[in-house]
Amino acid sequence: MPVALMWFRSDLRLRDHPALRAAVAAGTDGVVPVFVLDDHLDVTRMPVRAAYLTRLLAEFDERIGGLHLVRGRPEVEILRLVQQTGATSVHVTAAHTPYGLRRDQAVAEALGTIPLVRTGSGYAVDPGTIRKADGTAYRVFTPFFRSWQDRGTDRPVEPIDPAGIPWLRPGGGTDLPEAEPPDGVALPPVGERAALEHWHRWLDDHVDAYATERDRPDLDTTSRMSVHLKWGTVHPRTLLADLAERASDGARAYERQLAFREFYADVLHERPDSAHGYYDRRYERMRYDEPAGDFEAWQQGRTGFPFIDAGMRQLLAEGWMHNRARMAVASFLVKDLHLEWTHGAHWFLERLVDADLANNQHGWQWVAGCGTDAAPYFRVFNPVAQGRRLDPDGTYVRRWVPELRDVPGPAVHEPWTLDAPPADYPPPLVDHALERAEALRRHADLGR
Repeated sequence: MPVALMWFRSDLRLRDHPALRAAVAAGTDGVVPVFVLDDHLDVTRMPVRAAYLTRLLAEFDERIGGLHLVRGRPEVEILRLVQQTGATSVHVTAAHTPYGLRRDQAVAEALGTIPLVRTGSGYAVDPGTIRKADGTAYRVFTPFFRSWQDRGTDRPVEPIDPAGIPWLRPGGGTDLPEAEPPDGVALPPVGERAALEHWHRWLDDHVDAYATERDRPDLDTTSRMSVHLKWGTVHPRTLLADLAERASDGARAYERQLAFREFYADVLHERPDSAHGYYDRRYERMRYDEPAGDFEAWQQGRTGFPFIDAGMRQLLAEGWMHNRARMAVASFLVKDLHLEWTHGAHWFLERLVDADLANNQHGWQWVAGCGTDAAPYFRVFNPVAQGRRLDPDGTYVRRWVPELRDVPGPAVHEPWTLDAPPADYPPPLVDHALERAEALRRHADLGR
């Protein structure tokens, strides 16, 4: 009798899950739910994500009544489970990261005649689908977005009642790992139920104002759905279906942000080398400084620029940062401190609970001027002006930089101008005007 193995990855949900439906259809005699704790993943380099994943696995294990965990190399462990259970097919949501593609190819080869069935992906439109008329990939977001809109997306797949699935749970396996977040990090709620409850509250309360409020970290009204999209506890089709029922500018602006996520996934699919290297290789020749004490000050939110420090301290406290703050702190690292974007990108991968390889690496390259559709290198974010524009009353800064909570009004963005600056807050690490000029000189040197 046919048994199917459902290999969960970043898709620990029951709603809108084509791969799980395919596994249930194929495994009429039972479905083995498995998660592989992959030896490839170095959890010491992703402590926030590792802690979140541990909680997510526990939640999903309880929800379905038992998730089979194994530890090791997927091509070894999946084959061993197939042999143990007599599974006639293995089902997955298709992967599109460079490592995910290599991993799945290795598993497919190890399985031999047992099919590795890839159904769906973590995107509304699979990476590699949207192409220009000449068949090449888009390098600029706006025309990609138009083609993405013209293509349209499928409706969400109906949810599955876990009680109606004939789960099979083989013996053996490994215990759920224990992993605590770094000191002081408050992780967001985990699981599909938490994701959907949060999404529907945000739809009711904030989506219609999203177009005008999304750049304001002081308001804290963005959706914070990035963590749920990253871990697949909600599918973007589900969000798009709900947004389609609303006619507001905010709903359309949010759709555009979802499309940006898909654009970067498409870019990475086309150029896997850009995961850790330069999309525009000219910038490999840029003159960069080596990280030292200034990099540590940036990491800890002690640069002396309040808006930058607020963003970095939010990262340390929540494993998350508002998107506009991400752009500002990235610009500061690359263009005020003259450090290579890769240092900041690696720090984000280590500390972000929603760290998504395509979004993270290409977001950094956009700011650094070396990515697709990148910001011109001469666009250098002024850390004071950014704070005054995006956090006009200083609410965001006071929330995350307690040393400045007693500084009144917009002066909080330039505390060094006060007659008596707070003694426990550092002075500016650099002179922004001088470092902006230096960044532009280094950029000009590329053309010589």
